[in-house]
Amino acid sequence: MLARDIMTTSVVTIPLDMTVADIAQVLIDNHISGVPVVDPDGRPVGIVSQGDLLQLAGLRGETQRSWWLRLMSSPEQDAKDFVKQHGRTAADIMSPDIVSVTEHTPTMTIARLLEEHHIKRVPVLRYGELIGIVSRGNLLQALAGHRNDVSEAASTTDRTVRHDVLAVLRDKGWTSHGSTNVIVSDGVVELWGWVETEAERRAMLVAAQEFAGVQGVIDHLGAVPPGT
Repeated sequence: MLARDIMTTSVVTIPLDMTVADIAQVLIDNHISGVPVVDPDGRPVGIVSQGDLLQLAGLRGETQRSWWLRLMSSPEQDAKDFVKQHGRTAADIMSPDIVSVTEHTPTMTIARLLEEHHIKRVPVLRYGELIGIVSRGNLLQALAGHRNDVSEAASTTDRTVRHDVLAVLRDKGWTSHGSTNVIVSDGVVELWGWVETEAERRAMLVAAQEFAGVQGVIDHLGAVPPGT
């Protein structure tokens, strides 16, 4: 499988000037652990994670560096660290070094990138434009379908079904969470994400069944606890 077969296409993004409080609310509302930061043209320039917010909130505290780290540090790096720990906007606290992939990157390559860089997600870019995101959760979703090899290419029919199901869910006004994902294997559609009500869940399942080539629909949708 490739990035395009498992990536979340309705990507939540934030602008450079979004405040820390608003970023935290975005993560809570969308049940995500990190979010890309985009410039005015919509191109990704960084990522803010829960870890960045926790560090800012002082839950980890300001780490006292050992003497040898202080010797190796530079005034420029110290200044950058101070801004990251005390900043007020996405531009201040984001991680600017983005590890990205294309839609044609194999899932096994993505898994290695996440492991090597100790990250939880990678943006999927097409000529510099953000078209999706692949997270550890997306990789686990693919594995959860009991596939023997997640790097195996999906069929053209599966990709067409996935495109159609994602499109119809995007267009419906009753979908409450943009992070809903769809994975299709041998005509079987798996729905991942969150729903506010059982009516929403049922509508999404029915919508996914309407396309030619669909052999079945598996419900992995979680219910959002009331009041969250």
